[in-house]
Amino acid sequence: MEYIYILREALVWLITIFWLYQIGISLCSLVKLKEKPLKVKKDHKFMAVIPAHNEETVIGNLVESLKNQNYNKDLYDIYVIADNCTDNTARIAKQAGAIVYERYDEVNKTKGYALDWFLQQKIKENAPYDAVCIFDADNIVDKNFITAMNKKLCQGEEVVQGYRDIKNPTDNWITSGYALFYWTMHRFYHLARYNLGLSPLLNGTGFMVSFDIIKENNGWKTITLTEDIEFSLQRILKGKRLGWSTEAIVYDEQPTGFKQSWSQRSRWTVGHMQCMKEYTNKLFDAAKEKKTMMNIDGFLYIIGSIPMFVITLVLLFSNFILYAADGMTQTEFILNILRFLVPTFVLPSATAAFVMYLDGKPIKPMIKGFFTYPLFMGSWLLINFKCLFKRETSWEKITHNRSIKIDEVNQEEIIEVEKV
Repeated sequence: MEYIYILREALVWLITIFWLYQIGISLCSLVKLKEKPLKVKKDHKFMAVIPAHNEETVIGNLVESLKNQNYNKDLYDIYVIADNCTDNTARIAKQAGAIVYERYDEVNKTKGYALDWFLQQKIKENAPYDAVCIFDADNIVDKNFITAMNKKLCQGEEVVQGYRDIKNPTDNWITSGYALFYWTMHRFYHLARYNLGLSPLLNGTGFMVSFDIIKENNGWKTITLTEDIEFSLQRILKGKRLGWSTEAIVYDEQPTGFKQSWSQRSRWTVGHMQCMKEYTNKLFDAAKEKKTMMNIDGFLYIIGSIPMFVITLVLLFSNFILYAADGMTQTEFILNILRFLVPTFVLPSATAAFVMYLDGKPIKPMIKGFFTYPLFMGSWLLINFKCLFKRETSWEKITHNRSIKIDEVNQEEIIEVEKV
């Protein structure tokens, strides 16, 4: 029994130090920094790249929003990679004004393979672009996105994640859960690290990469299901910091069905586990050799999800063992359980509300979401637990049941602000 006490105390200290570090970093998001000076003054040439598999419902709206950018129309081109499509994605994208590349590969079907296939061709062509902006087909893009990314390029930043907002945050408890999760991560993870001089991470869509970086990498070289995180870790290993832009806004549609959400988040968890296997030792060695906070923070990120989740499970299980063996009183047992339940299920909703207040988002439409957010996060814990034993790696398409234009999103935001 003594060994259980010692192990438990050690794990408590470990997890406490880890979360105190995260809280300390998050506080840096509250500091407003001066704008970085421009290193050059130039209107760069961009390509907007959209990998798409059977996205006829939404692809037209994305292309339309990109065509309406407040940026010189001669300085960006819109490409759609119609990847193994069996619907009208290619035809609709062409009609909307995109340059369409059709790809058929029954073995290598993921977004990473499609991007590499396309970018390899652009490298061979020595295409005259300065940077690549990558989107998902269900996105719609704020009219100032490319302008904001051009400013980042002029400031010398080579890889920059834009602000990934949500098209449909109030559809149901699932979409509100995604929205609260992303809004919290944007401020307390990405912005906080950017302010502190550490590295944010790419977040799946709405990001920009210098074409020179693509050329150096000879394309898009990733092997995991979470190619965005993997690419970020590759940059951090090289000592290269990623950038962040709250002005480059892209709107993403979240799944409304629980089955689809479960499948999507399972894939993300498995992808994170793949990154752990591939990069944990490399990140540890980089942190040990380079001794920079950015490398240390990258290592803490990769061990901060599944390993800390397992430690939490061990601590919870130890409470039950000690209580069953009369090693703690009922009051101590209840208090120890609450120490885990409150931070896990209560604080995230309060934190999300605080973030919305800081970012000036209307809180009233999301009140129901605050109460259901613990259910969303709890289901994610179940997904993590399931993936410890069963890891599904198959990709399942997210069905888009409606078409939302950029003007509709902007109008909804105006209406909600006026109500508040």
